[in-house]
Amino acid sequence: MPTAIVHHPVFEQHDTGAGHPETAERYTTVMDALKRDAKLWSDIVEIQADEARRSDIQACHSPQHFKHVEEAVREGTGYLDADTLVSMHSLEAAMRGAGAACQAIDAVMEGAAKNAFVPVRPPGHHATPDRAMGFCLFNNVAVAARYAQKRYKEIERIAIIDWDVHHGNGTQGIFYEDPTVFYFSMHQYPWYPGTGTRGETGHRRGLGYTLNVPLRATTPTVDQRRAFDSAIGEMASKFIPDLVIISAGFDAHRGDPLGQLLLSDEDFVEMTRVAKQWAAETCAGRVVSCMEGGYNLETLGETVRAHVEELQRES
Repeated sequence: MPTAIVHHPVFEQHDTGAGHPETAERYTTVMDALKRDAKLWSDIVEIQADEARRSDIQACHSPQHFKHVEEAVREGTGYLDADTLVSMHSLEAAMRGAGAACQAIDAVMEGAAKNAFVPVRPPGHHATPDRAMGFCLFNNVAVAARYAQKRYKEIERIAIIDWDVHHGNGTQGIFYEDPTVFYFSMHQYPWYPGTGTRGETGHRRGLGYTLNVPLRATTPTVDQRRAFDSAIGEMASKFIPDLVIISAGFDAHRGDPLGQLLLSDEDFVEMTRVAKQWAAETCAGRVVSCMEGGYNLETLGETVRAHVEELQRES
């Protein structure tokens, strides 16, 4: 079975202005790298993203938040916070981004693909129930997780693996009291947005279902990889997922302008392999990967291509 790529040209039209790191070139760089690999691309099933339903977005975000984004785009007000901008096509891009993540779930669950990658922008893991921040408007992986639980009776428990260099405060917050979604983040700390300490482990019924692995800047790669493998083992000891979702940030790559970690392409491949193996052992290999960060345009395309190649590889 193929790997699905779920995307839409509007992802390029979300305009963040000159000099902004979350640029439209991120999408074109990734798509160009995937298509240049003729063998890889020939084995891909390509799916055009539809807009998510408003009700699916509001399963994770307040009506007030949706309205705020909608009005900001309509009025062309620009910044939603210090670094999160909107433009004419931003609402459509954000709705198709969340929709793409949901369609990736459909592709995997309905047998069109064995797993899926979504080269989405704007990214999502900083978006909280009532706030856009950190380049993110709607939380793509969170919307997809809630959609999967609502749409498919086989999906009750979901593991979210977030290896972006920044902590996914939005995703953590949405599921912090929910024992059906285990959120794991490995990230640089202290760093934006300032959350993600070891002590943040969930609340009430969700206690124990959040796992944070904060890392110092320039942590040696071998130590970071060891920490990742250990965290997956810890999750596996207490949680059997029906679906694995990856918040695939590539800004932990060495040389990324917004991070100070040192991972290489091969490290991302190995983490992908570990996530795939856990999914194979627990949930018939169901993996959906959604792009988050990654801002070095000289490396991003090849890193993502290697990640998708490993998704496509037979286990």
